[in-house]
Formats: sequence, C-alpha cells, structure tokens
Amino acid sequence: MSAPTLEYSRQGTLGIRVELIRQIKRRRTLVAFLLVIALPLIVVAAVKFGPSSDDGGGGGGDGGGFGDGNFDLVGLATSGGWNFALTMLLFSSGFLLVIIAAMFMGDTVASEASWSTLRYLLVAPVPRRRLLRTKAIVGLILTAIVLLTLVVASWAIGAIAFGTGPLASPFGGALTQAESAQRLSIVATYIAITLLFPAGLAFLMSVLTDVPLGAVGTAVVVVIVLNILDAIDALGTLRRFLPGDYGTAWVDALNPTIVWDQMAVGLAYNLMAFAILIGIAVLRFDRKDITS
Repeated sequence: MSAPTLEYSRQGTLGIRVELIRQIKRRRTLVAFLLVIALPLIVVAAVKFGPSSDDGGGGGGDGGGFGDGNFDLVGLATSGGWNFALTMLLFSSGFLLVIIAAMFMGDTVASEASWSTLRYLLVAPVPRRRLLRTKAIVGLILTAIVLLTLVVASWAIGAIAFGTGPLASPFGGALTQAESAQRLSIVATYIAITLLFPAGLAFLMSVLTDVPLGAVGTAVVVVIVLNILDAIDALGTLRRFLPGDYGTAWVDALNPTIVWDQMAVGLAYNLMAFAILIGIAVLRFDRKDITS
C-alpha cells in the first residue's frame, strides 16, 4: 500500500508565524528592543544625576534639568510619564526609529541572498510574491512592536521617575488621563505611518542588492539627505514633495482641539510613497534572476 502523497499548497509555504519567530530569534532584533528600552533609561539617568540637573530631576517647572529646547515639549518632559513618552518619541522618530524600520525591512530579502538561501526558498517552492509579502508583513510587525515597546517602556520609566500626571500640552490647556492616552496613541500611530517611507525604500533596496547593510545604509542615507534638503528654506514649496516636511505634523495632535489637516496630508503622502516603493520592489523581484 503506497504512502499518501502530500499535495503542494501555495498558502502553506513560508507562513507569517514561522517567519516572525525566525526573525525574533535573530540577534539584531534583540539589539533593537534593547536600544528602545535603554534610551529612556539613559535620559532619566542624565536628568536625575547629570551635572546640569537643578533639582535632582523632579518634575518642576524648569524641566528638571532638561532645558526648554527649541520645542517646548522638551521642557515639559519631566512633567510626568505621558510627557516623557512623548519626548522619547520626539527624540527617536527622526533617526533611531528610521534606522530600526530600515533594518527590519532592508534585511529581509537581501539577508537571504547573502546567506545563499534565497534560491532554495524559491525552489521549495515559495512563490516570489508570497515570499515578498511575508517578509514585508513581518518587517512591519517587528517595527510596530519596537515602536510600541518604546512608548510603553518610556511611559513606565517616566511614571516611576516623574509621576503619572496627565499630559501637559506645550500649547496650553489641561488634559485628562484619558485624553493623554488618546493623544499619545495618535502621535505614535502617526509616527508609525511616517516610518513607512524609509521602510518601503529599504525593502526596495533589499530586492535590488544582495548586501543587507547596503540596503539598510542606502535607505538611511537617502532619508537623511532628504531631511537636509527639507531644512533648506530656499527650496520653498518644493519641500512639500519631501517626506521630512510631514515628519513633525503630529504636534497638531497636542492642541486643545486636534488639527487633522497636516497629519492627513502626511498620512496620504507616506501611504502612497510606501505603495509605490513596494510596487516597484515586487515588479523588480518578479523579473530578477536569482543566483544566490
């Protein structure tokens, strides 16, 4: 009596759960989580024990050694856990989170190519678009989890160090604890959407190269260059086409009444840019000769 044969199923190859567990076990994933937890700890230590601390890092009106900064939110960082978490998002959204998003998305296809396992995955057989979809979804999930970890860890550390007072808006007005949670959630969600541009760019580069560090580095450098260009006032309205022009639109969520205009434009911009970059990556990968 012959043994039953297993039928091939496209839906049964390279599942999201399998790929997610595989990526979580990697050392760079652990490092990313440790970084976002270490950042608020380092900042609290600097405020509490730094030489410029005026009152040992308490939540006084002078900011507890933080200084006022160019944006009043920094001066309010020691007002409580909500403000501290918001300030950590401000500190990390421009660079640290960009690197992490680029790492999780740029190290997807390119890492398989560098390990010479990509062609074996496709011979398995894993359909090319399913492989890209699984890799992209897992990369986005890890990026979102890291961002959530940063918010939760920052709030918890800030609450222990500075108390659990409600969010103090730099624009004035008193917020309740429920409103504080709502505003922080909106800010975190908006920042997550803005990370789609570097994530999509890194994913495209991951398809174009077999070097993971090259894919990640190229995406980060491009974002930095675009942010520098966005800071040049002489470019005028041309800056509206740069992703950095919408990077801080989330501050409108801190107004007594939320202003959605700029955030809506920023959300549309990043979602469209991500869709275009992913679309190019898929078309390129469909036609790519896999040799590694």
